[in-house]
Amino acid sequence: MLPFLLRRILIALPTILLISLFVFAMQKLLPGDPLLVLAGEERDPEMLALLREKYRLNDPIWRQYLAWIGNALQGDLGISLRTNQPVTELMLQKLPVTIQLAIMSMIFALVIGIPAGILSAVKKGTVTDYVANIIALSGLSIPNFWLGIMLILLVSVKWQLLPASGYVPLSEGAWESIRTMLMPSFVLGTALAATLMRHTRSSMLSVLSADYVRTARAKGLAERVVILKHALRNALTPIVTLSALLFGELVAGAVLTEQIFTIPGFGKLVVDAVFNRDYAVVQGIVLVTAVGFIFMNLFADAMYFVLNPRLRGQ
Repeated sequence: MLPFLLRRILIALPTILLISLFVFAMQKLLPGDPLLVLAGEERDPEMLALLREKYRLNDPIWRQYLAWIGNALQGDLGISLRTNQPVTELMLQKLPVTIQLAIMSMIFALVIGIPAGILSAVKKGTVTDYVANIIALSGLSIPNFWLGIMLILLVSVKWQLLPASGYVPLSEGAWESIRTMLMPSFVLGTALAATLMRHTRSSMLSVLSADYVRTARAKGLAERVVILKHALRNALTPIVTLSALLFGELVAGAVLTEQIFTIPGFGKLVVDAVFNRDYAVVQGIVLVTAVGFIFMNLFADAMYFVLNPRLRGQ
């Protein structure tokens, strides 16, 4: 397994380098000068010169990039131009919130999507299959922001079951924290569940027609054993990759959902940074998000190795 993962890591390293170049270049192409905001209304030329010297903006572009990527490799993503806090510190404050939201959303997605996909594949061509496909198509079609607003109106305003917005840290009360996250995680989870359901159904249909499944049925094994032990395990391989990518998207920040429910996660942080032209924060979040996606792919590759005996044989 180690050589298998080492090959994947060697492929990932130049990818991370290209991403860092792209992130840095795109930041330089953005219009406006954030130092004009820091210099105040008078925009004193001496103050602007000092700020440019402080943030090394007078250096050539390539030196700025080398300094930035060198500091990033040491965990230093720069200083926020807006709050004068280290970007790493800001991200570490928001990361637990986003991870909690992502985990709860993935739980909803897996619990709903995979069983629905299995049931739809097993009951292919029946009313159950058609109903599951209609629900999945609805989940893909309904915008998250609309579903979030409707849930707030019904669950919070009319029924008064859950808080409409805000966030309570786990350290201040696990149950209250979960209550504040239930609606936003359900909103995100239903959309992901629809995607997982469609892919699970497609993967299961291809596996259920395989020779080894027919052989297992011919041996007289119970249908439940055939589906769960023989078919599902082989059908899970593409689902693992999809789940890893979907989780990466959640960690990257569900911007609209976090804005609707006023959740102080990555999504809200990057929106505020863009509006305030806090480029150091934007760069840091995009770079960390991209690296997170790559590591999620590495995790998916490792799970491939565990789930697929043919890879272990090679």
